[in-house]
Formats: sequence, structure tokens, C-alpha cells
Amino acid sequence: MTKADIVTSISENLGMDKTDVQNIVESFMGEVKEALEEGENVYLRGFGSFIIKKRAEKTGRNISKNTTIKIPAHNIPAFKPSKVFVEGVKSKVKVD
Repeated sequence: MTKADIVTSISENLGMDKTDVQNIVESFMGEVKEALEEGENVYLRGFGSFIIKKRAEKTGRNISKNTTIKIPAHNIPAFKPSKVFVEGVKSKVKVD
């Protein structure tokens, strides 16, 4: 599912104009991104949390040059689904 699919679905469900829904969806995503860039986690009860995970410094390898490189410690954004979300997916999606 793409952002356009989400906008279309919400627009049809709520009877709103697609451009209004697209502005709302993009605004939501912008707010989440901005909060994470400021070091804040975003908690959506019943859905999940957008959190910042810390990655420790580690040693990697450049295979083409056969050298080791240091990868500095850094933060990455991550999504942690709520228990309700996980249970819903487990119960409704068949394992292939």
C-alpha cells in the first residue's frame, strides 16, 4: 500500500476531498519526522510508537578494499507496533 492508496482509502471512507486528506497525511508524517529529529518519541495508543534507537559504534569491513572501517555510533528512527496491532496481524494474516 502506498501513500496514494492510503489517501484514496481515507478520502472514500470519510467523504473528504483527496487534496485535503493528502495535506493531512503529509502534515502527520511531517510532525512525526520533526518530533523524531528533535529527539522525541511519538506514542500512538493502540497503534504503536515511533522511537529513536541508538546504534553503538562498531567495526565494519570494506570488502572491495579488504580494510576495516569504524562505523560511528548513531541514532535511527524505528517503529514499534502496539500489542493490539501485533495480535491483529498475527490473527488475520496467514503464514505462507
